[in-house]
Amino acid sequence: MDLVLICRDALASSLLGNVLVAIEARKAGSEVAVLFTQEALAALAGGVFLWPPALQGQQIRLAMVSNAQAMEIPVMLRGEGRQIDALAMVEKAKQAGVPMYACPTWSRLLNVKGKLPPGIAEIDTATALKTLAEAKRVIGSL
Repeated sequence: MDLVLICRDALASSLLGNVLVAIEARKAGSEVAVLFTQEALAALAGGVFLWPPALQGQQIRLAMVSNAQAMEIPVMLRGEGRQIDALAMVEKAKQAGVPMYACPTWSRLLNVKGKLPPGIAEIDTATALKTLAEAKRVIGSL
């Protein structure tokens, strides 16, 4: 494994950033994975990914969605309510062949078994530790 990205915040910008980097790294030939933990794992299991305050305004959201369409980033809704579909990025990463894992410790703490979207693998502690130990680079924190 060349790179493991850890996504722990339930921010749409964090999810989008991690998954976009993973997809691009995969396209460039790197072996990359995303490990979801803490808030991000809770949001994937049925919670909500919110935009940080600086990215919540209508004008900036509309600008982002216009640019996102040109970048082939999924968009949802129409008109003034349109926005980037951060959760659809998980499906896009799955289709790109990016392995995505649920942190085993937080999976147990949050009781997310069977609640995660397709493409997010529930792994055991030994697999998680091996993945992190063998990665050339780990970005993020648990």
